[in-house]
Amino acid sequence: MLVRDWMTRDPVTVTPSTPVMEALKTLKDGNFRRLPVMDKGKLIGITTRKDLKDAMPSKATTLSVWELNYLLSKLTVAEMMARPVITAAEGEYMEDAALRMQEHHVGGLPVLDDSGKLSGIITTMDVLRAFTEILGMREGGQRITLEMPDTPGNLEKATRAIAPSNIISVATYDGRENRRRFVIRVSGEGTEDVKPRVRDSGITVLD
Repeated sequence: MLVRDWMTRDPVTVTPSTPVMEALKTLKDGNFRRLPVMDKGKLIGITTRKDLKDAMPSKATTLSVWELNYLLSKLTVAEMMARPVITAAEGEYMEDAALRMQEHHVGGLPVLDDSGKLSGIITTMDVLRAFTEILGMREGGQRITLEMPDTPGNLEKATRAIAPSNIISVATYDGRENRRRFVIRVSGEGTEDVKPRVRDSGITVLD
């Protein structure tokens, strides 16, 4: 699950001198929320729909239409873009990029290739696509949640109990009191009675 496998390649970009109104139109026409800012082939910033809209004069402004149009014609992306830019690398794991997005409270990261050039952009939507793929949501089957002591060998025990059903995906997270929860999606033979079969092996089935 590398960033390069989920990013949007060759994203639309703007320059520092792009007028704010033009950048907003680009965002609206493309139905996306952020634009990397490039200068002479180098990534120097990023701007979002919110940044650009926040730059617009208030509806309560006392400026005349002529003054307003003049002001907007002079307002450029350079005045609104965020820098320095938080980025991701093509070859890093999706979870590392997702954690960086969470830590910095951003909804997207420009992606750089090995030479440091902009090659894509990764967004919250891409992370969600990867998440649902990991959990096998589009493959159907049945979902079960198990809780077991957080000790070696318990997942192997669960796997034996789930057989002959086929395991599509496994996700795990901390439970309570030194226990761990496993969200497992199964399909194929024996899925109709997989939960009682796992319970009979001594494993707690939550749902």
